[in-house]
Amino acid sequence: MSSANDLFKSSPNSVPTESYNASDIKILEGLEPVRMRPGMYIGGTDERAYHHLASEIIDNSMDEVVAGHADKIEIHLRSDGFLSVTDNGRGIPIDAHPQHKDKSALEIIFTTLHAGGKFNGDAYQTSGGLHGVGSSVVNALSELLIVEVARGKTLYRQSYARGKTQTPLETIGAVNKRGTTVIFKPDFQIFGASAKFKPARLYKAIKSKAYLHKGVKLIWKCDADLIKDDTPENDVICFPNGLKDYLSENIKNLDAITPDMFSGEADFAGHIGKAQWAMSWIDYGEVHISSYCNTIPTPLGGTHEQGLRNALSKGLKNYATLRNHKKAALIAPEDVMVRIMGVLSVFIREPEFQGQTKERLASSDATAMVERAMRDRFESWLTEDSNRSDILLEFIIERAEERLRKRKDKDVNRASATKRLRLPGKLADCSDQSQEGTELFLVEGDSAGGSAKQARNRKTQAILPLRGKILNVAGATAEKMYANQELSDLVLALGCGMGKKCNPDALRYEKVIIMTDADVDGAHIASLLVTFFYRELRTLIDRGHIYLAVPPLYRITQGGKSLYARDDKHKNEIIAKEFKNKKNIEISRFKGLGEMMPVQLRETTMHPKNRILIRLTIPFDEREETEDIVERLMGKKPELRYEYITQNAAFVNELDI
Repeated sequence: MSSANDLFKSSPNSVPTESYNASDIKILEGLEPVRMRPGMYIGGTDERAYHHLASEIIDNSMDEVVAGHADKIEIHLRSDGFLSVTDNGRGIPIDAHPQHKDKSALEIIFTTLHAGGKFNGDAYQTSGGLHGVGSSVVNALSELLIVEVARGKTLYRQSYARGKTQTPLETIGAVNKRGTTVIFKPDFQIFGASAKFKPARLYKAIKSKAYLHKGVKLIWKCDADLIKDDTPENDVICFPNGLKDYLSENIKNLDAITPDMFSGEADFAGHIGKAQWAMSWIDYGEVHISSYCNTIPTPLGGTHEQGLRNALSKGLKNYATLRNHKKAALIAPEDVMVRIMGVLSVFIREPEFQGQTKERLASSDATAMVERAMRDRFESWLTEDSNRSDILLEFIIERAEERLRKRKDKDVNRASATKRLRLPGKLADCSDQSQEGTELFLVEGDSAGGSAKQARNRKTQAILPLRGKILNVAGATAEKMYANQELSDLVLALGCGMGKKCNPDALRYEKVIIMTDADVDGAHIASLLVTFFYRELRTLIDRGHIYLAVPPLYRITQGGKSLYARDDKHKNEIIAKEFKNKKNIEISRFKGLGEMMPVQLRETTMHPKNRILIRLTIPFDEREETEDIVERLMGKKPELRYEYITQNAAFVNELDI
């Protein structure tokens, strides 16, 4: 069986034709690639991406703090749209670069991709900006950027516009300070004329940075005419207890199971770096884990969170065994994590993230490092106060028993589901009686449904074909929703109801996978389904049941060798890396899943060992933004949709028609 990497290896452009010659090859110089494809570097051109520019610059200053060279960062949001970030660190080097004698290191950093002081580990042992693209990307996407460096009691300045150097490195004069100031304004040509920094969002983001490094002072200033809510104009943000202060603030109105939290920090044995954490178990209310790596938020979690889960579950299970608790064996990681509220921050050398926006940590060694650092300290915390720990243990055992009871109920319910439920006739159900390990694939049309039914594992995978584009529930009445046949079939297949009557414990499948064609129509159908789950079954998203499949768009063949590509960029990478001889390469584009042979669909999109799934999540600190986007794009008011489209249409470089 081919691996996922074998099936989805990456690729250069297009099929050779008679009209294809050297004049068709465009060489992008300097920072042109960033301006042409900003989504590759900051994940898009929306409000989240706009604010990501601020994070890149602030994170550079935080790296100076983490390295022990700074203890103060000043952030000033100005009414003219500029953001100023100043630290009292060492100052960016301004001497000539060894490889480019005619340019300073400062200019290289701001005008060259993959240039920075964080590759060899000498200047920074742990940092967030390891790709070497942060400062240069911000420069490329800013209409004006000014850098001032105070170094050696001298102030230097240089200006840039849209990634290009505007002035030579100027010596301004003597100063009695040190550090770096970056002043920039994101480019309206990239983000639209109406795009602006939101004071509340920026203030919240920098406040979270202060928690991550106890004692650092973040000095916030915002011009008064920009503030429309209770965001302060001026504030000095400093938390002497770091993450413990953060968690105390978040749980102050909640009922904690134990009177004090589990908090602390520890260096990684045998490795450069450390972990910091604060954890508490909550009886009711919404809970979440906030995680960071080198002060960079990782809302999608990653390997450091896996280490946290391992440490807590193994530690508590070991404590239960030491206490001779008869039900110690029942404890599973999900029981320990289901009602936990906490924050985890790790600092590691050369972290690996998924993507430039760094939303998930992928460093494989982080799991073991975090587990070793936390487990001993957790077990010590448990044994130092047996009364407190016994209360926590009983609470976790109750969660384990509740989980097992629900699983048993689901087994019974599923065994008799066809007798009790009027399941839709077009549903090809799986034979497994348990919810655990089962999957429901939602596919568009009977053709794709037929192919998926042949490709599936009949024991664990069910198929529900949907005809056409389902109802947009964001702009529909309840009467229309209940009358819609496709939604009715979907709700019947899920078995958990919808809206206020939704009972997530009655869900008949562990995973619900939206599997649509890899084209514009497929994306539209997927967005309608996501809107339905978001509006009517959001609990299923929160519990991690909803996924998007990633089918291939292309098949690339040469002789007996066939590989699959997700999109054009992937296709280009595959051809470049996997086919040394560029002759006789055949590229076929799948018009839909129904065109794929069942064996192809199984190997590329449905087999658990090979496929790529994207789990839908709503980061805790982006829920308001998510609601706003759903309402603007899918809601009843066409003027909001028109406004969003006109703001972003300029950034569309290719249309799939």
